[in-house]
Amino acid sequence: MAVEDKHISYRIYLVAFAIFLIAIAIVVKLTNIQWVEGDYYRKLAKERTVRNFVIPANKGNIYSADGSLLATSIPNFEIRLDAVAPKAEAFEKYVKPLSDSLAALLGRPSGFYHNELRKARANKNRYYLVARDLSYTQFVKIKGFPLFNLGAYKGGIIIEQETVRERPIGGIAERTIGYERKTPTGTSDGKGIEWAYRNYLNGKDGKILKQKISKGQWKPIRDVNEVDPQDGYDVISTIDVFIQDIAHHALLKQLEDYQADHGCVVVMETKTGKIKAISNLGKASDGSYYETTNYAVAEAHEPGSTYKLVDLMNLLEDKKIDTSAVFDTHGGVVTYFGKSVRDSHKGGYGKISLARGFELSSNTVMVQAVYENYKNNPSQFVNHIDNYGLNKPLGLSIKGEGVPYVPQSKDKHWSSLSLPWMAFGYGVLITPLQILTFYNAVANNGEMVKPQFVSEIKEWNKTIKKYDKEVLNPKVCSLETIKKLKAVMLNVVKRGTASKLYSKDFSMAGKTGTAAVNYAKDGGANKYYSSSFVGYFPAENPKYSCIVVVQKPSTAHNNYYGADVAGPVFKKIAQKIFTDTPSTNEIQNINRKVQKQENDYDSYSLKLQKQQISVVPDVKGMSGMDAVSLFGNLGVKVKIIGIGKVKSQSIHPGESLDKNTTITLELS
Repeated sequence: MAVEDKHISYRIYLVAFAIFLIAIAIVVKLTNIQWVEGDYYRKLAKERTVRNFVIPANKGNIYSADGSLLATSIPNFEIRLDAVAPKAEAFEKYVKPLSDSLAALLGRPSGFYHNELRKARANKNRYYLVARDLSYTQFVKIKGFPLFNLGAYKGGIIIEQETVRERPIGGIAERTIGYERKTPTGTSDGKGIEWAYRNYLNGKDGKILKQKISKGQWKPIRDVNEVDPQDGYDVISTIDVFIQDIAHHALLKQLEDYQADHGCVVVMETKTGKIKAISNLGKASDGSYYETTNYAVAEAHEPGSTYKLVDLMNLLEDKKIDTSAVFDTHGGVVTYFGKSVRDSHKGGYGKISLARGFELSSNTVMVQAVYENYKNNPSQFVNHIDNYGLNKPLGLSIKGEGVPYVPQSKDKHWSSLSLPWMAFGYGVLITPLQILTFYNAVANNGEMVKPQFVSEIKEWNKTIKKYDKEVLNPKVCSLETIKKLKAVMLNVVKRGTASKLYSKDFSMAGKTGTAAVNYAKDGGANKYYSSSFVGYFPAENPKYSCIVVVQKPSTAHNNYYGADVAGPVFKKIAQKIFTDTPSTNEIQNINRKVQKQENDYDSYSLKLQKQQISVVPDVKGMSGMDAVSLFGNLGVKVKIIGIGKVKSQSIHPGESLDKNTTITLELS
């Protein structure tokens, strides 16, 4: 018995010793957690239950030159309910009034919200979705509803906020306005003005402290932010919405009519380089057109005959030849090193002057003039092009600019055909905006200015930064050469390849271009055409320069030339701007009466008096500008909302006409 008791005692001591060792280990571990690893675990616990979330700052707005909103950040709110937070007494007291208020604002029956809120309470749902995609006005109203007005702790309201980028004018100039986004890897990327000026547009993000209430669900700890976000600055672009609307729709119509692949149009203010309109439209799989790629900035291609202005400038500036020099077109074909250069007019033009060759866009004339005068010193010709800056990018503020290519006479790629091929716009690459900048320099009497998309950075009414005119080349050539170039470009419209565009009512000057694309691939099986027109208006005192490029127009009717495809877009833009924009030029002999004008006015006034329009006309479907003109002639004041064509009018057609009232026209 004694031996058995001894064994029991031994086992008791052993167990006690083991418990003692475990106790020591626990104490050591607790001490280690408290003093050695304590900070780590406290931080881990806090991160898993309480965390700072970023509140993105509102981006600054992007405005047009005339003050219209091109891009803006709109706050978007989501309201949820922590159904456990309110006390039972408060919940029972306010659940019905809250349901009635939600029904009045959101449109669903009060009974629906009453049942859903009670269900959330019964299920202890701490993150019940009440409403999402709310405007700021709706958010303010909901925040003041019964129960919710008690706040986050007593009322259980949970407010989630994000900012959404909106473009009030829709898809017009969308590619140039641009965007900023996060890539799948988490890095930032973007295009256009949004990306180029992000350091100004993006403000400073704020922070809000949230507590984890269930899996994947976080609730703000208090109603105020830890750090309030700071809004970004506003960017004032150079785009004029009026001109942009004209350019966009003129290009769109022509692309649709010719079933073209894509195209672009740019309108630039001559003296400053400010881009007043830019449209880039590509064809989608369903046949519609939308802004995809900034072709005007990015697409470097062989320009064709619009490059002939470079030839003429070089020849005149070097005094190699005058515009009166006569060339034989040799039946429309000249051959260099086994390769033929042909005129678009079969049989050629006989013997004509250099000026006439430019006006008719004769390849044979321009190639002969360039080759005969520069064949022994091609670097002289190329150096001029380099000095104009056509061999390098413009250095635009927005990214994605195409890289031009001009063959250099000392490069290994230079061949015997390089010079004659350059003379009619082949073997070189240039973007539409670069060729426009060159033509604009001629319109601007030799001063080449850099294209400009943004004029100012502002914080409310305070100017943060102003972008002034930037001169790329103060004098591309002599004034004597400029005068001759202007004369022949005016004649291109009056009696040359663009004579179909001529109008006695307003003057334009420019050059047509038609280039074959993919002509050297697969024996020309995939060849298509690039049609263009570039110039300026009014011809006598240029205010705007413009380029239109249409890629791959339909050749069904053998009508793919620059004058037929791109030219009408140019004319429509020039005509609308020229006739609808008041001139600020000083007018000499302003009081001098023109008899024809007097007769036309008397005739129109008499017609108007006879008609005596006494009812409101129906202007739905009419362009906004035309509708304003119509009501203006009737003596009625007009308020415009939006851009485009009239969608609705505040006074119905057929109602009595009251000249003392104001009619509101909604455009779309």
